[in-house]
Amino acid sequence: SGDQSVVDDMVSMYRQRRDILVQGLNDIPGVKCQNPPGAFYVFPNISGFGLSSKEMANYLLEECGVALLPGTAFGKYGEGYLRLCFANSTENIKKAIQLIRDALSKL
Repeated sequence: SGDQSVVDDMVSMYRQRRDILVQGLNDIPGVKCQNPPGAFYVFPNISGFGLSSKEMANYLLEECGVALLPGTAFGKYGEGYLRLCFANSTENIKKAIQLIRDALSKL
């Protein structure tokens, strides 16, 4: 109970960041990302690039400095996916999307 405006503002902020990340990833050829049902993470499908999730996570870290997790860190059904967190600034999210786009265009 009480004033929930701060919570409403935070929810709106994270929704905006989520939408920026999901749209940005979906704009990258070969990446498919759905809106997550909750939490601060997205789980894009990167299976079309021919690398394992672990190989892709390592490639993106080495090639462009974006740290993310392979989907297999969350079980065998995570192969072909990566996990990215959007609990970050909008500026950093937009920068990460561009770095990922540039790195994937080299594959």
